This record gives sequence, C-alpha cells and structure tokens, in this order.
Amino acid sequence: MTKRVALVTGGTGGIGTEICKTLSLNGCRVAASWLAGVDDGKGWQVSRQSEGFDLTIVEGDVSDFDAAAAMVKEVDAKLGPIDILINGAGITKDSLMQKMEKDQWDAVLRVNLDSVFNVTRQVIKGMIGRRFGRIINISSVNGQKGQIGQTNYSAAKAGMHGFTMALAQESARKNITVNTVSPGYIATSMVAAMGEKTVQKMIAQIPVGRLGTAEEIARLVAFLAADESGFITGANIAINGGMHTG
Repeated sequence: MTKRVALVTGGTGGIGTEICKTLSLNGCRVAASWLAGVDDGKGWQVSRQSEGFDLTIVEGDVSDFDAAAAMVKEVDAKLGPIDILINGAGITKDSLMQKMEKDQWDAVLRVNLDSVFNVTRQVIKGMIGRRFGRIINISSVNGQKGQIGQTNYSAAKAGMHGFTMALAQESARKNITVNTVSPGYIATSMVAAMGEKTVQKMIAQIPVGRLGTAEEIARLVAFLAADESGFITGANIAINGGMHTG
C-alpha cells in the first residue's frame, strides 16, 4: 500500500517533533512546517537525520493564507498529496484581559486559529476527491477550562474544536475524520524554561502526579491518523492526567 503523506504544522516544536517521528515510524512520509526567524528548520532536519528519521521540511507562515497554500503545494511536489494533516502550530502571548494589547490578541488568533482554516482549506478538496483524510487539531486543556491570563489562547483553542465538529459533519461520508486532541501540561523545553517552582505548581494540579510527555501525545495522534480509526470523528480527546474531566 502507498505510504500516507502527513503534514505537521509546528512540526519542529517539542510535541510536533514527536508526532513527526511517530508517524514516520508508522510508515508515513512526513513533512514538518517551520518558520524562518522563529525555528531552525534545517538544523532540526539534520538532528532528526542523526536519529535515523528521513523527514521533509517546508518553510511557511501558517497564519497567512497564501503562504499556507504555497507550503501545501511544496509538500505535494516533494511527497505527494496530503492524506494526514496535523494542525499543531501555536503561540502564546499571555496577559490579563485588562492589560492585553490588540496585537497580542490578533497574533494568537492568527497563528492558533486562522492557521487551521488556512492550511485545512488547501487540503480538504483533495481529501474529498480521494475519499480519504485524517485531520487532527492540537488544542489544549485551557481551551476546555480556560486559564487566567489566556483569554486569547483559550478562545483560539476552544475555537479549534468548533471547527473540528463542523468539518467532521461535512466530511464524514467522504471517509475523512476530523478530531481534536487537547493536551494538558506536557514536559517540553518551553515548560522547563518556566522554572522548577512553577513546574511543581503545575504538577500539583495533575491527579496522576506528573507532567505528560510529548511521546504520549504523539501516540494518540498516530492512533487517530491511522486508516483503522475511521469511526472516530468530531471528538475532543483530553490527554491531561485527569487535570480536567468536564
């Protein structure tokens, strides 16, 4: 069987990296998006090669519709039509609402939510035509429960699941599934940079008593991306150690 082609936006980040590696181990041909001036895509690719992974990189700003279109065309040219899309790109610009600037709101909504439309819009017609697709949107526990200082981030992450539910209904009869994964607090370099005191406060909120791992997120994503997972669509799957169960 022809190997599935997967695009992971935000693929060079901590969680994105593990998703790329796991999908590759599962037989997919994988492209990771990166952004010049923010990520070191070429250095990331070399590091993955040293680990034995042959991963493609595509540079582009997923918050820009035309850039997203060009990025998808590049994946198509290098690997073939995209069967699996992981919308994982995201940023934070935290601030209490009374202090939040308009540009903080706009930036987070563009990168975290507009990007989901920008990239998905480029692949959905092809998926419909081929009658197969797996779209997985990486949201957050804070999109489910909210978080002080994150009205922008929480709104964007909640909006991702609204997108999921609507598109799942539109595309279900075409053998296309659309799901949301909502991680809790995960042990990434970004979390570690918050300092030990902050990390311990985070762990105190998690019933299982530890941070999650990027590998655990990747395994869930890979399960949803599999051909055999066609009866799961429109779902928001929490993976947060029992931190939020609503």
